[in-house]
Amino acid sequence: MDPQQIIEQYQKAIIQIATPTGTGTGFYIKEFDLIVTNDHVVDNNAEVTIAGKAFEKTLSRVWYTDRKHDLAFLEAPRDVELPEVRLGRYEELKDGDLVVAIGHPYGLNYTATQGVISKVDRIRDGLKFIQIDAAINPGNSGGPLVNNTGEIIGVNSFIIKGGDNLGFALPVYYLREALQLYQPNRGQASCRCFSCNFLVTQANIDSAKYCPSCGTEVQLPEIPEKELEPMGAAKTIEEILRELGKDVKLAREGVNNWTVKEGSAKIKIAYNAENFFIAGDAYLCQLPTDPVQIKPLYQFLLEENYQLNGLVLSCVKNNIVLSRIIYDLDMTRETGVAEFRNLLQKADYYDDRLKQEFGCTERLEEV
Repeated sequence: MDPQQIIEQYQKAIIQIATPTGTGTGFYIKEFDLIVTNDHVVDNNAEVTIAGKAFEKTLSRVWYTDRKHDLAFLEAPRDVELPEVRLGRYEELKDGDLVVAIGHPYGLNYTATQGVISKVDRIRDGLKFIQIDAAINPGNSGGPLVNNTGEIIGVNSFIIKGGDNLGFALPVYYLREALQLYQPNRGQASCRCFSCNFLVTQANIDSAKYCPSCGTEVQLPEIPEKELEPMGAAKTIEEILRELGKDVKLAREGVNNWTVKEGSAKIKIAYNAENFFIAGDAYLCQLPTDPVQIKPLYQFLLEENYQLNGLVLSCVKNNIVLSRIIYDLDMTRETGVAEFRNLLQKADYYDDRLKQEFGCTERLEEV
């Protein structure tokens, strides 16, 4: 099976995961009806957002965490048909075997990198890892490592900083063991004790925080009664989004980044804490395919910019973008609501108008 066939087979099984602190990759295992990812991707969150080619962004419950093996299992979306991908056999791997790592590095969705196994059984912290030379980058974490027959042989877990394509994946037999351990307790918040490997659940946890087997302090993935809120400008941004009727949990895309939709426009909001400004970029449609329409379109954008107060229409590569920059000290909750409401309304308005009057095309979306 060539890399293109592997990518096509896995595209609908690959899941994008986002938390308030970062993003990562997961993959769906139909046999267990669970999404697999790294524990460090969910980062102590009992609820994360997930998205895939077969479904829109939604919330997902974290049911199982395993700090020692860096594994986490998430609830799969309901009423969505996802493809079946097979777990392979670690025992059949050899140094030099071809592999493909699939994930979302740096936000580049569904990126696949091909390489070979440098060493099947590299030992680190008392566990075996598959060392590979396929490029693994931030965002790949939690994605599948696949052999040349399309079977999952590992979970992409970490890299060595400064190393030249030194990537490591947790072997599939650890994953299969964890899935079988958790299967009888599906639907229960559980964690695997990193000291003795005992499965701790809500039913057997000792004094609400200790492993009943060895007494080690553990933490179940439980949704807190009161959600931890961001501070400063990030808190204000989320208050503004709530007032505008947006689901803040679904909007979060890592630290100080949010994405919302208004009509057919997508608006990305980012807070730059180093330079103290908030940027709202509404990605509208794309330039028209008819070159005759380009000149009148540019003239229209320049004329509109002369009239717009604080907003700027621009062309970024092939995209038309409506932007607003606000310094955090200049923004209160009240002024922010007015500013962002104006950005959202104008984004939807211009997206429709540019398509109708100038033949601008629907923006290509990475899903």
